[in-house]
Amino acid sequence: MTKNSNIHILITAIIISIIGILSIYSTTYQKEGEFLQLTYQRQIVWVLLGLVCFVIMSNLHYRIIWGATYFLYILGVLLLFLVFVVGAISLGAQRWLRFSWFNFQPSEIAKLITVVFLARYFSRKTVDDVSSSANKSSLLRGLILPFIFVSVPMLFIIEQPDLGSGIMVLIVFMVMLYLSGIRLRYIALFVCVLLIAAPILWHFLRDYQKDRLLVFLNPNVDPLGAGYTVIQSKIAIGSGGFFGKGWLSGTQSQLRFLPEAHTDFIFATFAEEWGLFGGFVLLSLYFVLIAEGLRSAFRTKDEFGRLLAFGISLMIGVQVFINISMNLGMAPVVGIPLPLMSYGGSSVLTTFIALGILTNINKTRGVF
Repeated sequence: MTKNSNIHILITAIIISIIGILSIYSTTYQKEGEFLQLTYQRQIVWVLLGLVCFVIMSNLHYRIIWGATYFLYILGVLLLFLVFVVGAISLGAQRWLRFSWFNFQPSEIAKLITVVFLARYFSRKTVDDVSSSANKSSLLRGLILPFIFVSVPMLFIIEQPDLGSGIMVLIVFMVMLYLSGIRLRYIALFVCVLLIAAPILWHFLRDYQKDRLLVFLNPNVDPLGAGYTVIQSKIAIGSGGFFGKGWLSGTQSQLRFLPEAHTDFIFATFAEEWGLFGGFVLLSLYFVLIAEGLRSAFRTKDEFGRLLAFGISLMIGVQVFINISMNLGMAPVVGIPLPLMSYGGSSVLTTFIALGILTNINKTRGVF
């Protein structure tokens, strides 16, 4: 059963990656410039490197990560800090560290490191013990301390600016709080504080971020500006019909009406060419991936492994939900990539590393 589960994870990840490569090729092969025309080749290289990382992590006992958690946390914060010092700027954002021939985005690996940190923090005892400990020490150990640790990388990420990834880290934190057994009233209090602070936080957003949130409420407010991409994305998805227009035949992406068609809006590209049926197949593949991750969490008897598997599944699931909702105009445009589909080496490598950890949790399910 365990072996079959790991095979399902690997095969599903490979299929999604191949679909992503085909979609990236479709939307870039006719565009001017060697960089864009060779984008799909670079994605193939990233996927192959990701598979190597998958094999390594699936054979590296995940409990080693327990001992390296604080080192990984410091390393992640340091990389995020270096982005502001020597980071490369692209499209008005400073999110990348340049190493020779490739750019690395620390915020991607920081998401996984945050999940690892929270899994260790909340698994030092059993769920019942953590809950009782949180009750005895009020909010300090159960909520305030972990939030302080999480807020450091989260604020670095938001300041890059990468609001989407920062929000994703916050969502993962809140769900991990619930899984840890903390009292629900503490979570409710935390949500209330966020809602009260929202009007204040609004003033700290950049102008384009405010525009994206306003456009989410009404895309027609600025149809040729901030709302343009969302409108074109919805047109692309709607024009795909049930079976789509066929590979290499999408008009919105091929004729360059849809910006960022190979990155944040690759789902719209795929849906235009493969239609509702193709979209259903892709969502089913993601469902298999996430479901296998959740099964890994339920099977293991180790509390750290359980929370880690839940956190990884949640991390992937939240990214899929936000990205597709963004493409459909059901969420603000926040720059979250679609795992294994969107072009980008950092996202691909991080996802394969996370999936490798999941398969290792499946292999070693004892209590430590």
